[in-house]
Amino acid sequence: MTEGAEPDPAERIARLRAEIVRHEDLYYGADEPELTDAQFDALFVDLRELEALHPELISADSPTQRVGGRAATHFAKVRHSSPMLSLQNAFDPDEIRAFDARVRRVIDGPLTYVCELKIDGLAISLTYRGGGLVQAATRGDGRVGEDVTPNLRGVASVPERIIPLPGLPERFEVRGEVYFPLPAFADLNREMVEGGRPPFMNPRNAAAGSVRQIDATVTASRKLSTYMYTLDPSGAAGSQWEVLENLAQMGFLVNPNRARFDSIEGVIDFHQRWFEHRAELDHQIDGVVVKVDRHDQQMELGFVTRSPRWAIALKYAAEQVETQVESIQVYVGRTGVLTPVAHLRPVIVGGVVVRNATLHNEQLVNEKGVYAGATVVVQRAGDVIPEVVSVLDPKPGWTMPERCPQCGGEVVREEPYVAHRCINPFCPAQRLERLIHFASRGAMNIDGLGPATLAQLIASAMIDDPSDLYALSQEQLVRLEHHALKSAQKLVAEIERSRSASLGRFLCAIGIPQVGEATAVLLASHFETLERIRAATAEGLQEVEGIGPSMASEIARFFSTEGGKLVDRLLAAGVRPASPSRPAPGGPLDGLRFVFTGSLETMSRPQAEARVRALGARTSSSISARTDYVVVGSEAGSKLERSRRLEIPILDEAAFLELLESHRQP
Repeated sequence: MTEGAEPDPAERIARLRAEIVRHEDLYYGADEPELTDAQFDALFVDLRELEALHPELISADSPTQRVGGRAATHFAKVRHSSPMLSLQNAFDPDEIRAFDARVRRVIDGPLTYVCELKIDGLAISLTYRGGGLVQAATRGDGRVGEDVTPNLRGVASVPERIIPLPGLPERFEVRGEVYFPLPAFADLNREMVEGGRPPFMNPRNAAAGSVRQIDATVTASRKLSTYMYTLDPSGAAGSQWEVLENLAQMGFLVNPNRARFDSIEGVIDFHQRWFEHRAELDHQIDGVVVKVDRHDQQMELGFVTRSPRWAIALKYAAEQVETQVESIQVYVGRTGVLTPVAHLRPVIVGGVVVRNATLHNEQLVNEKGVYAGATVVVQRAGDVIPEVVSVLDPKPGWTMPERCPQCGGEVVREEPYVAHRCINPFCPAQRLERLIHFASRGAMNIDGLGPATLAQLIASAMIDDPSDLYALSQEQLVRLEHHALKSAQKLVAEIERSRSASLGRFLCAIGIPQVGEATAVLLASHFETLERIRAATAEGLQEVEGIGPSMASEIARFFSTEGGKLVDRLLAAGVRPASPSRPAPGGPLDGLRFVFTGSLETMSRPQAEARVRALGARTSSSISARTDYVVVGSEAGSKLERSRRLEIPILDEAAFLELLESHRQP
């Protein structure tokens, strides 16, 4: 850290309490507030979160003890019948015109866009069977949400029973947003204040909190509303516009402020018009959702990663707020890269408390002229990542420390990179981060081995690198704080299970520079064994799709230096990564090549690949003229478009399952 160590929790809590009390006196006593309401709210939230992390430091005279706490909530998990996708974002007319150009490169002929206001609410899914509501769920991570059925039954605009239109199956889903109408939100906050409780920061947070109440009667009392915009499946509707009309006909609330346009300029005008008139609405919006109207054209465009290619959110400019930089501190990642972070006076930006903003590297710090004490303008890039936009009085001259703030090791900058790196291989910060990465879900997936446990193991000198994990015993683990015999037994079993993790997970876990989960799987699929990967030259590595000269050199160097020694230690500890299954010789699909894209509902992609390999087929991550079949799930990406251009047979999930069934052993 460049400007002193971070204050310990007790010091920071004491300082926050004193600052809050001082500002309360200025506001209520002297009528001379120094902070905006948003800045004061951020201080209060900061204190409350610190006290939650350190409950032993809570005292009766703390400002937080004058208000009620938040109840813990637990809801059953719900797997959505198909993923609830997120949308790509655009922020200016040029970006939306670029979207239009991409669409028109694929779609020939007339094209219509549907524009809908982007409600700033909570995404929900309502499942109906036989015309009756049977389940309501939050979006969650897009695949798995929370069951909030009793709560949503209390929302007046959610129909308990409907008369399904012809063409809909017995069971279908309706998706949309639950939101807080602004008059009802104002009434709620007035009640909160009158009851001596802190008001909600914004309508979206209030809607989310209301939906997740343990007591469903509380939700019902909050006067929430909904707007629905998706039918899954869509039944007889052939377009998004028809979907909206059908939803309204069945009794769902549909936002009346929608329009269709044949040109992207009409979309841009619609977006600007509602930016100017959004104060007239009874709900908050943060942009406009733009969708290709016709469903057949949507299918032709397909999906990329977790977003449809046929829709985009044209958002309004991010909210920008002024605050002050309290300090610039430097953190060390698992690869030794040093990252400066601005610690800010907490401020609410777009309804979220922001207290840190990464500054990325020394060059960027000085380009913006950031320094401790500077007044800066911050925003959340894409409404997600806090960033420093500008400095009111910039002062270049900040320098990265010459010694690592964690271990005192030498810090170097390797040309042509702008990043500074600690070159001490025994740096404790790197060691902890490497171990966290090794045990993480995308790597060895050792459940129960989180940062806190790993930090205890390091502090107790029980482990130094990942290979030491495989020598841990129950007796050692029960000596750790918060680890009883049962949890120790479970953790030992998890570590034992990870000895036979897949080769792809193993390659991701060992921390090869530039190699993440996807590249690790590609390497495993191409070379099939760890020995072949270790023996590969940089030139041979470049034969793998997506691996260029720089990455290939990093991989080869990793195995020839300290990385190779780590692999040797892991193998000596009994780790045996499982190679991908090979095609069964002479099977009914012998010689055929399959490529999978998108997400299957009935099985994972590795399971699907294993099924066809067991029948003699080969699988590949890339499409070529030698590909025989492309199996397409939801969220299919560019591979679907490429397979069409090459006229390769395409199997949807139903056809793929039929193929497997036709070759099932009696």
